[in-house]
Amino acid sequence: MANVSVYNMEGSEVGKMDLNDKVFAAKVNEHLMHMAVVLQLANKRQGTQKAKTRSEVSGGGRKPWRQKGTGHARQGSTRAPQWTGGGMVFAPVPRDYSFKMNKKEKANALRSALTTKVNEEKFLVMDSLKFDEIKTKQMVKVMDALKVNKALVVLDGEDNANVELSARNIQGVRTVRSNAISVYDILKYDTVIITKSAVEKIEEVYA
Repeated sequence: MANVSVYNMEGSEVGKMDLNDKVFAAKVNEHLMHMAVVLQLANKRQGTQKAKTRSEVSGGGRKPWRQKGTGHARQGSTRAPQWTGGGMVFAPVPRDYSFKMNKKEKANALRSALTTKVNEEKFLVMDSLKFDEIKTKQMVKVMDALKVNKALVVLDGEDNANVELSARNIQGVRTVRSNAISVYDILKYDTVIITKSAVEKIEEVYA
């Protein structure tokens, strides 16, 4: 069973914590982690690129001149692609880039990402993380005490509004609730800082 140190807000080690091997010592599947990251980025894409075809541009309802006898090439519409103001050939249309992974794949990808951070010793557990007021300096002080710059801070979702607002303006720091944690965020940030209660909630869901 994986065993990690538990720190307080002053950066001092105050104990140890056993992690569930099903979640934090799982078999690392790099393919599933890659899929999960691509999924999140692809699902964010708007895919709103659009141009009009000849059937969508306005005008061109009548034939510009008669078929024969004018000396001009035959034309059926002034909105054909070769005309100024005409439609585009094979115009791009809005596209949906999203795709799906099943629940087991998502869960295994998350377990792999968490295991990777534990193996790299980039997984810091805190006994608690709560502020009485919104103070960015307090969060900076905690980060300095833990000797961390770029971090994902995972909270348990209870009474954390002050922590979330205090960390909001710190570059390279992102806070997230334990029920909204993603593979992309775990891999993007150098270190995962997580409270004991958040660890327990993740183990309840993914163990």
